[in-house]
Amino acid sequence: MSDAVITAERVWQVLNTINDPEIPVVSLVEMGIAREVQVDGARVVVTITPTFAGCPAMPYLREQIVEQLRSIGLEQIEIRTALNPPWTSDWISDEARSKLRQFGLAPPPRHTGQIEIALLEAVTCPHCGSKDTVLDNAFGPTLCQALHYCRACRQSFQRFKPL
Repeated sequence: MSDAVITAERVWQVLNTINDPEIPVVSLVEMGIAREVQVDGARVVVTITPTFAGCPAMPYLREQIVEQLRSIGLEQIEIRTALNPPWTSDWISDEARSKLRQFGLAPPPRHTGQIEIALLEAVTCPHCGSKDTVLDNAFGPTLCQALHYCRACRQSFQRFKPL
């Protein structure tokens, strides 16, 4: 490690450069996956929470975290996985929600833990803004997404499920 002191703020900056491999326009910080950073001299502990148990992106994200933190001179890196509390789509930042829309992916509504059927049905099209949409398939390309269709602009789109 170099003589420069690495701060928790610097670690957060590095983590914010690591994008979600399934949604490459948002970082693991913006998605709320990175939960905590502890720096103790030359040692850093990063706590992450997967979007769902068994998320296939977690090994890749762990590798990326270690690789990127080593690139700034850290060598003693511990990655912890926290499953409690479980990840919730409420942890997605407002900036990430905007990026998801621009990417053509409808962000989930905020729900504070109460997911009602109405939240699953009322989806705004990220392409045209219409609410005249229908659920095409509850199972999208990843476990955390569903497929929808907009009757107004006739575009299919993916929606991040409220979790």
